[in-house]
Amino acid sequence: MHIPSSMLNGAICPVTTAVAAAGLGLAGYYAYQAEDKPSTPKFAAVTSLIFALQMLNYPVQNGTSGHLIGGMLAVGLLGIPFAILSMAVVLVVQTLFFADGGINALGANICNMSLVAAGLGGWLLNKITNRAANKKISLGIVAFISVLLAVAACSFEVAISGTIHLTKVLPSMLLVHALIGVGEGLLTVGVFSLLVSCESFWKENEKAVVLSTLALSFLGALFSPLASGFPDGLEWVAERLSFREFSALELPALFPDYQAFFSANESLATIAAGIIGIAIIFFFTFAAGKLFKTSGLQAS
Repeated sequence: MHIPSSMLNGAICPVTTAVAAAGLGLAGYYAYQAEDKPSTPKFAAVTSLIFALQMLNYPVQNGTSGHLIGGMLAVGLLGIPFAILSMAVVLVVQTLFFADGGINALGANICNMSLVAAGLGGWLLNKITNRAANKKISLGIVAFISVLLAVAACSFEVAISGTIHLTKVLPSMLLVHALIGVGEGLLTVGVFSLLVSCESFWKENEKAVVLSTLALSFLGALFSPLASGFPDGLEWVAERLSFREFSALELPALFPDYQAFFSANESLATIAAGIIGIAIIFFFTFAAGKLFKTSGLQAS
C-alpha cells in the first residue's frame, strides 16, 4: 500500500510531511520518556523483521496480492511509540534504497502505515485490552481494522490530490483490502505468538531472542523470490479505476524493485536486496535506539 510519487499532487504532500514529522516527533518524545523500553537490539531486530515480511506478497483474489503492513505486530512487540518509529524507519529505507513509495509521498505513507496503522491502531488495542479482552484475539482484530484505517487515509489523500473521486476510490479500496486485512490479522497473531513463544523458551536470554528474530528475518528474505507477482491492492485499484498520474520527483535508488544490481539472476538479486535491506534497517534502528537510551543485550 505504498503510495508512489505519481499518485499525489498539490498541498497534500507538504501537509502530510508536516503531520508525519509532528507525529514522529511526538512518538520520539514518548519513546524517550517511556519506562518500559524494548532493548536496542530487539528494537532493531523487530524492525528488520517487519521489513522482511513486507517483501512477502501473498495472492488474494482476482489477480491481487497483499502483504503485511506490520503496524500492530510492532505494537505488540515494541509498544506504541517504538512501533511508530519502527514503521517510519522501514518506510524511509524502502523509499530511499528500494524506490518503494515516492519521496513526495513519504509523508503520506508514514501517516498511513506508521501514525494510523501503528499509532491509532495501538490506541484502539489498548482500549480493547483494558477491558480484559484476550490480547492475541484483540491484536488480530485490531490488525484487520488498522489496514482499513490506513486504506481510508490513503483514499482521502489520493482523492484530495485530484487523482480519483473519493466516492470511487474509497469503496474499492476498502473492498479489496478487507481480504488483505484478514491476512494481516492472521499473520500478526501467528508471528506474534511465535516470537512470544521464543521469548518464553529463551526466558531472560535477550541475545537468543534477538538472534531468533533476525533468523526469521533472513528466512523471509530467502523466501522473497516466491512472493506473488500480482499487483497489490492499491496498484490493482489504480489500474481498474484509471487513476490520474502526475509528474513528480523520482530519486534514483540502489536497489529498485528489490533487485540487487550486482546479480544477473532475478531470484538471487531479490534475496541479496532483502538481506542488504535487513542490514540497513538493523543499523539505522540500532543507532536510533541508542538515542532513546534503550538497554543492550542481556544474556542469562
